[in-house]
Amino acid sequence: MRINAAVFEKLGTPFDVAEVSIDSPGPGEVLVRIVASGVCHTDAIARDGDMPFPPPGVLGHEGAGVVVAVGPGVAGVSEGDKVVIGWPWCGQCRNCLDGQPRYCLQLGPLVLAGGRADGSTALRRLDGSPLHSHFFGQSSFATYSICAASSLVPVAADAPIEILGPLACGIGTGAGAVLNVLRPFAGSSLVVYGAGAVGLSAVMAARLTGATTIIAVDRLPSRLSLARELGATETIDVSSAGADPVTAVQEICGGPADFSLECTGVIPVVRQAADSVGMRGTCVLIGGAPAGAAFSLDHMSTLWGKRVIGILGGEGRSVSLIGTLIALHRQGRFPYDKLVTSFPLESVNDALEASHAGDVVKPVLRMPE
Repeated sequence: MRINAAVFEKLGTPFDVAEVSIDSPGPGEVLVRIVASGVCHTDAIARDGDMPFPPPGVLGHEGAGVVVAVGPGVAGVSEGDKVVIGWPWCGQCRNCLDGQPRYCLQLGPLVLAGGRADGSTALRRLDGSPLHSHFFGQSSFATYSICAASSLVPVAADAPIEILGPLACGIGTGAGAVLNVLRPFAGSSLVVYGAGAVGLSAVMAARLTGATTIIAVDRLPSRLSLARELGATETIDVSSAGADPVTAVQEICGGPADFSLECTGVIPVVRQAADSVGMRGTCVLIGGAPAGAAFSLDHMSTLWGKRVIGILGGEGRSVSLIGTLIALHRQGRFPYDKLVTSFPLESVNDALEASHAGDVVKPVLRMPE
């Protein structure tokens, strides 16, 4: 079957929207007509070689759409169902069986190998030459995607499918870190480094907890203004030379914060986030840094009861996390739609550039009808 997809030919090169062919779904697989796919920082670092996905291929990992065909052995979804495509998982390793599929022991190959678990790819050029597929199990910068049925999250028929894709990664990562892992206690303080899609989602989630001090740190006044609108009680603008956010956090909190979230993937900011919490405080790393990046911490202050942890995708199961965020949005308590700006598939390069420049918070590619 012929589809349109945004193909990157070599590392660091722009995407080129082209007609390609896609397989029919095999055992356990589903063919989804993509309605929209979020554009994430992870797509950019994969294109640029800082995450090891092989070119040429198709990226995109925040897809949502409608099931159009199911392969043998598929249960739980049917043709016509609206779905969000969650992360792939093997379902058999100890972490999957322990209810933590985000940490599936096969996650690396499933999201970055460039094909199915058996090494085959679902995408080809029209001349038959292969294109790498299955980025995060979906490669959804395309009008159709082949993915495992087990990764799908069915949603209601009246759900706004055109904005649901980012719940599977960027939006879910920030919100899930707060709701599933940190669970701020009454009267606690929390500081978010980076007021992009991930950080602002963490701010919105924190507003749903007992935290009474919610601080957003960024260098763009427009994003800090949005952070205040979405629930930040304080903001710190680090755009001026010599600005010290750690000192500012301690002045606001009267000492170290209870929780910090590093959402930028910028290595110097990791140290700032860690230094913003003290004894029994927790610093969470959720930003996407380049592969191989390293950071250092002060040993003594970390030893005194500080926790520094990494969180993938907001933890938990896709069905429960995405379902919860959809319900909260419907209730008006999680207005993540305020982050979204739509672009046509043909403008994928513009969407990435606008995100990088800070002109938009969460670009979403809308597929042609």
